[in-house]
Amino acid sequence: MIAEPSPQLIFGEVLFDVFPDGQRVLGGAPFNVAWNLHQLGEPVCFVGGVGDDPAGAEVQARMEAIGMDARGLYRHPEAPTGEVRVELARGEPSYTIVPDQAYDDLPAAWADALPASTPLLYHGTLALRRGNHDLLARLSERAGHRFVDVNLRDPWYTRDTTLDLIRDADVVKLNQDELATLVPGAADDEAETALLEQAGIRQALVVTAGAGGAIIRTVNGERFAAPAPPVPELRDAVGAGDAFASVVLLGMRQDWGWPTTLERALAFAAAVCTLQGATSDDPGFYQDARNSWD
Repeated sequence: MIAEPSPQLIFGEVLFDVFPDGQRVLGGAPFNVAWNLHQLGEPVCFVGGVGDDPAGAEVQARMEAIGMDARGLYRHPEAPTGEVRVELARGEPSYTIVPDQAYDDLPAAWADALPASTPLLYHGTLALRRGNHDLLARLSERAGHRFVDVNLRDPWYTRDTTLDLIRDADVVKLNQDELATLVPGAADDEAETALLEQAGIRQALVVTAGAGGAIIRTVNGERFAAPAPPVPELRDAVGAGDAFASVVLLGMRQDWGWPTTLERALAFAAAVCTLQGATSDDPGFYQDARNSWD
């Protein structure tokens, strides 16, 4: 019997975006990444906290409906399932990231419920704004590689704490604005090199620029850049960065090489921009992406 491959561990927030009209959209960058990877056929275990409430039950039901591994979903006995409150002013959204949510407070012992080893651990930065550091340390010990997806959200970060979180990661992904925040006053090329060195990044730095595409700079001095493909049927860009990260993780797992990984990640992010929202329940959407890679 051939053993199933160990899943990637995707650690971080799962939450609902709540709009003024009462609409609730399931998301959270790490959860979106885990969902995409699962739908793309990659073994994955999402690790995050939900409340012992109807919203938490909905998260679990949504995961189970598509066959996602739900063993890493911690039901917090007191804190509620995460929310981001969205306000609209003349059509422009603003966001309130609610404090003291279930995803903020997972016990370190929760690691005992998870796979003993993983080829790759992905985590963001928001779910580490006030806790979870002991759990992260235990998860990092069992990971072959660590991928950090920087998500700077006011007022829940400082430059120094963010630099600590990315230190010694194998791969770090962030956008141009976040790069400028962590390495202020430097041109892009200089900032990329400085962050690689300052944070002790072991493999590569990935910098996204929305419609401007993305670059991957390696510790060996290679720099790969590509433009974003056009999106003729643009719906919204929600979750495009999470889609991009998903395919970078898949490329690392399958040894595609950085140029191929960059091209495919940008193409998949563009495809997600044709959706309303960050993910899809339709397996055909993900099958189309896989077919384009064969």
